[in-house]
Amino acid sequence: MPNSLLVASLARVLLSGEQTVEQGIARGNLMFGRRWRWLRPLVKRYLKAYVGRTRPRHRDVVQFLLKDGGFSRACRKYSNELSIAQWLTEPPKMQPIAASDTWAVPAIESVTSLAEWLGLGTTELQWFADLKGLERSKKSGQQLRQYRYRVFAKRSGSVRLIESPKPRLKELQRQILAFLLEQIPVHPAAHGFCKGRSISTFAAPHVGRRVLLRMDLREFFPSISRARVQALLRTAGYPEPVADMLGGICTNATPRDVWEGLAFYVDPLQLREIRDLYRQPHLPQGAPTSPAIANLCCYRMDSRLAGLARSVGAVYTRYADDLAFSGHEEFERSIDRFSTHVAVILHEEGFAANHHKTRIMRRGVRQQLTGLVVNQRLNVKRVDFDRLKATLTNCVRLGPESQNREAYPNFREHLEGRIGFVEMVNPDKAMRLRKLWDQIVWQ
Repeated sequence: MPNSLLVASLARVLLSGEQTVEQGIARGNLMFGRRWRWLRPLVKRYLKAYVGRTRPRHRDVVQFLLKDGGFSRACRKYSNELSIAQWLTEPPKMQPIAASDTWAVPAIESVTSLAEWLGLGTTELQWFADLKGLERSKKSGQQLRQYRYRVFAKRSGSVRLIESPKPRLKELQRQILAFLLEQIPVHPAAHGFCKGRSISTFAAPHVGRRVLLRMDLREFFPSISRARVQALLRTAGYPEPVADMLGGICTNATPRDVWEGLAFYVDPLQLREIRDLYRQPHLPQGAPTSPAIANLCCYRMDSRLAGLARSVGAVYTRYADDLAFSGHEEFERSIDRFSTHVAVILHEEGFAANHHKTRIMRRGVRQQLTGLVVNQRLNVKRVDFDRLKATLTNCVRLGPESQNREAYPNFREHLEGRIGFVEMVNPDKAMRLRKLWDQIVWQ
């Protein structure tokens, strides 16, 4: 059995190298105080296992060394000669993989530097990151928790949990979003929560297609674990302790008592599954960082689905947890088998399809995505347009106060927002609404 201290030290050497064979060998020889013939093949095997991939954790490299047959044989053969001649204690540094080398993320190489960047003390940073899971502990009262929780019933019979960070934590998350996450590019197929993209850009590629396949991801945000977020940050080059702290700030583990005393009925088995899912550290729906992180964590899934779509002459776009595929004759012939392949890819990427929401829409029916119709051109639903037009007409005839049946605090802004939505989708159609808007007399 290799010496544990020797294995741990060699793992640090491999992690701190410049991802080249010669660099790894030079640092290994420096640590051992002499040259070893078995070191070069070992470094090559390590680089083959990890180069170009997510930066591994220290414990993963330790396990790699313990399972490596060549290293084990060398330890047995030279057990009396192998020793640490020089401790290599270089400070950790940014090590992005080749694909992320151009990302303009801030260089943060230690936990102390991260605390300074966020304007926190080290103890405060540990508190907000909550890597020990104090948030979900029964001992933590409402005042000590970093999130506020609201549970809503879905029409499907399930529940939606909104986890809203308290002001100081939200401020930290917004800083991470603005100066770190938004510097990392998302896949071209992602349209939700991306600057310059919208539901219009999500739906536009599917206009006039022979067949449209719409699929939905089940429990999108809680399916993305803290470990996955931390792996993303290591890919960006952050040392393991820094990535762990950043991942902790952006994720949460929900306390069990949140699910007690619900005001509506939920199937006990379903509630138990949801409670267990949310109890694990996950992306909270309600945190400003969650949509951006979700898009970044979906990059490989988006790449695979886009490639699968191209193979049958289809196009693919995604808006948060809504997936859309469309094409013509070739795609229509293979659509059943195609949807099965999509479900398999989703499973391999750590997600699950909500099969109850899967829809195959051909030209003979209304093809609809995120409330927009895409049969002939991008358009709003006729019933929505007619309802808004009738409301504006009645505002002209009877006054706007008579139409505010939902008691909106600012009815004028509400109506203008709905008109603006139609203008974004179909400017020509919106002109009729603007003419009515200009005739309304506001008190």
